[in-house]
Amino acid sequence: MKHTAVVLICLAIGTPVSVAAFSLSDLKDAAKAVIEDNTNSGASSSVLSALSSDEITAGLKEALTKGSNAVVSQLGAAKGFSADPAIRIPLPDSLIKARKIAEKVGLEGTFDDLELKLNEAAEKATPKARALFVSAIKDMSVSDAQGILQGPDNAATEYFRKTTGEELASQMRPIVDQALADVGAANTLKSVLKKYNAIPFAPKVDADLTGHVVDKGTSGIFHYLAEEEKTIRENPVERTTEILQRVFSN
Repeated sequence: MKHTAVVLICLAIGTPVSVAAFSLSDLKDAAKAVIEDNTNSGASSSVLSALSSDEITAGLKEALTKGSNAVVSQLGAAKGFSADPAIRIPLPDSLIKARKIAEKVGLEGTFDDLELKLNEAAEKATPKARALFVSAIKDMSVSDAQGILQGPDNAATEYFRKTTGEELASQMRPIVDQALADVGAANTLKSVLKKYNAIPFAPKVDADLTGHVVDKGTSGIFHYLAEEEKTIRENPVERTTEILQRVFSN
């Protein structure tokens, strides 16, 4: 992920991309001065003459677009969730308990298959996040950009969570529901419960698979947005486009 994501929060690092010409605080102060007053004599004259608040906002929007696209592309790919221990979706708690009981009679394999299908459903639904993130970035104001630039390490992630979180969960739910059917999770659950319920004295279980996948899936997306943001804030990255070169050349 670190190598495929092209700057998620480039502007928010406050550090030149390839040469540490200023300290983190120096660059944040200079960028803040540009946003507040392009003629502020207390900031670096080269920065003030080279950058405007519109350019800073444009650079941040481009960085956010590239980074969020990278996150969505990775998690929406085959095994994007299932092969990643950090965000792999486990069974719902009720089914984890049922699996422990089923394991005693050799039925744990059916539960493992169901868990894999939950992750496949999340992978199919994740691309829906792309359009929502693009819309949130498009609507970002200069004030929003300044807040992200001057904010904590997860400022951009929290911006996305605030502006897209509820709608993302809402729009993912029908997709997850269909994806669960497409990958056979619903039938697998029926098979699992049929075998499980045949176990003498096994407690009854129930689970909202769609709600579980939506919740864990969105958490996985925001987890990696935060990881990308943290990485970019802490480490220099390569400038790849003209606007990012202009924003960070100072």
